[in-house]
Amino acid sequence: MAITKGNKIKLEYEGRFEDGTIFDSSRHGDHSHPLEFVVGDGQVIPGFDNSVLGMDINQEKEFSIEPKDAYGERNEMMVQKVPRSNLPPKIKPEVGMVLGLNSPDGRQIPVPVVAVSEEEITLDMNHPLAGKKLIFKIKILEIN
Repeated sequence: MAITKGNKIKLEYEGRFEDGTIFDSSRHGDHSHPLEFVVGDGQVIPGFDNSVLGMDINQEKEFSIEPKDAYGERNEMMVQKVPRSNLPPKIKPEVGMVLGLNSPDGRQIPVPVVAVSEEEITLDMNHPLAGKKLIFKIKILEIN
């Protein structure tokens, strides 16, 4: 049964960068947590969704996803300076610290501090994987 849009699938995966660094995996030592999603529902990045189409149970595949089909290109407009006075007094910002910002829909978004000065902090609101080519190795476990 080849995968089509609307199928709920379960798969094992390993994601890495072009330099071979693994950024995510469904296997962590003795712990395994396969990825489950409905194909075509937008639950995963578009390049991943499209790459599983036509695959079958137990089939393995390796593919790469360009930034435009993953988390987009880095956008320097997403690097913002914020007055330190906007922070609660108890927060002492440092480079590398991650702050939680509230999105318009109420979700909290982790945003790293990339620079700190006497008057302001600089936040990088790009997705951590923005601008990166992603390489995945997957194996289909279930198709429903």
